Amino acid sequence: MRHCLLSEKLMISFLTKAGTFKGEGVPPGNYGNYGYTNSGYSACEEENERLTESLRSKVTAIKSLSIEIGHEVKQQNKLLAEMDSEFDSTTGFLGKTMGKLKTLSRGSQTKLLCYLMLFSLFVFFVIYWIIKLR
Repeated sequence: MRHCLLSEKLMISFLTKAGTFKGEGVPPGNYGNYGYTNSGYSACEEENERLTESLRSKVTAIKSLSIEIGHEVKQQNKLLAEMDSEFDSTTGFLGKTMGKLKTLSRGSQTKLLCYLMLFSLFVFFVIYWIIKLR
């Protein structure tokens, strides 16, 4: 934009020095500019159009990128919600298991000790029998 204003000022100063901008020898209807200032405005308009198109393409790219980010965020939120429900169910399952283990450990210790002793004797006799038969 500043470039267009500078070029327009330079053109006006050149035309003023040449004497054509003051209306000397001007055909009727042109009022002394012979289309020079109009071409300056046209150049500015063309540059503005080019910049507008560039800006429009950048805005479109940013818009599509933000839409893609929105879709990705929705998918990630869905995945997080699924993981949260899975962790909740796992927490419940582990909580029930720990409760059963606590109940088992609080139960009769003598019964558990008796089963352990019987298993140990069984293993001892099996090993003894395997060694003796060799």
